Amino acid sequence: MRILLVGEYSRLHNSLKEGLTDLGHEVVLMGNKDGFKGYPVDIYINHSFQNRVLHKIKVGAYKLTGLDLGSLEIVHKVKKQVNSLARFDVVQLINESAFSIQPKAELELLQFLKTKTDKLFVLSCSYDHASVKFMLNNGFTYSALTPYLENNSLKDHYKFKLQYLNEDFSLLHQYVVDHSNGIISTDLDYHLPLVGKPNYLGLIPNPINTDKISYIPIKTDGKIKIFHGINTHASLTKGNMFFTKALKIIEEKYADKVEITITTNIPYKEYIQRYNDCHILLDMVYAYDQGYNALEAMGKGKVVFTGAEQEWLGHYNLEADAVAINAQPDVAYLVEKLSWLIEHPEKIKEISLQARAFIEREHYYKNIAQQYLETWSIN
Repeated sequence: MRILLVGEYSRLHNSLKEGLTDLGHEVVLMGNKDGFKGYPVDIYINHSFQNRVLHKIKVGAYKLTGLDLGSLEIVHKVKKQVNSLARFDVVQLINESAFSIQPKAELELLQFLKTKTDKLFVLSCSYDHASVKFMLNNGFTYSALTPYLENNSLKDHYKFKLQYLNEDFSLLHQYVVDHSNGIISTDLDYHLPLVGKPNYLGLIPNPINTDKISYIPIKTDGKIKIFHGINTHASLTKGNMFFTKALKIIEEKYADKVEITITTNIPYKEYIQRYNDCHILLDMVYAYDQGYNALEAMGKGKVVFTGAEQEWLGHYNLEADAVAINAQPDVAYLVEKLSWLIEHPEKIKEISLQARAFIEREHYYKNIAQQYLETWSIN
């Protein structure tokens, strides 16, 4: 089977490609490397207006004409590249807005890609129309939109998320619902907003290549090492401020027992190396399920503070604190959980082993690739 994977978030499509390739399929990955994270792609697609001068030209042209030169360039590049390739059996987009360009340009590319395959699928694994609408309507107890719901003065900060409710994005979403072969979610945060919706095919967990990710045995005979990697562009929506406040208390409370490392906006390859020797990794607060960074860290045997809500426990038939620690927007709660682990290092070893086993059982990349193949073939 020939498969085109379009776009990349947090290495999801890279891991899926590895699984599909190992199962004997031909896969091409096209995208923009997810910005500073720098994930590998086979065909790199991005606009040329990156430096300050060209960016000003792009902005000026938009103000004068309403045309986004970056979007026009990406549409041209995608069509040129795909037209040079043989037809695909399946095309899958990482998101309704896989190219991060104007919705009308995204729609043009969706319509174009449909002519290059008999089957077009779209993932829900980041902000899109359905997830933002669900969050805005308080579908979750807390979510990435909680800071905005509590303080509307943050509207400018949230304009990128809220734009998915605009008419042009709504039309793009409706096209996906009406004209794709189906929408697939990758975790509970995107599954719950889609339950019962038209053309929704269900949840397929994120694929993790544990053949490449080695388990790192936990040693707790020295200081407990805590790692917190911050992406400033997403720190508010992930709830990093709760971790930051909790760590200040932990640092004072256990000065002789802990070693805390905090990084900011580092590339993916450096990020995964920097946390290799930690015991505890602080991922995100505003989530019900784990994203990619959390899953890969769990695969290495780290005790991860992340989304692990009751809905997730029920879905995988798990007990609380068995394979990950549910991170809630409550500093006192986070301090309590961190203190429990610091004072009971045997629990760190126990959760570490169970975390690795969970990833191998529920997220093994070849098994997940097989689930995609079965979903694609049926629909």
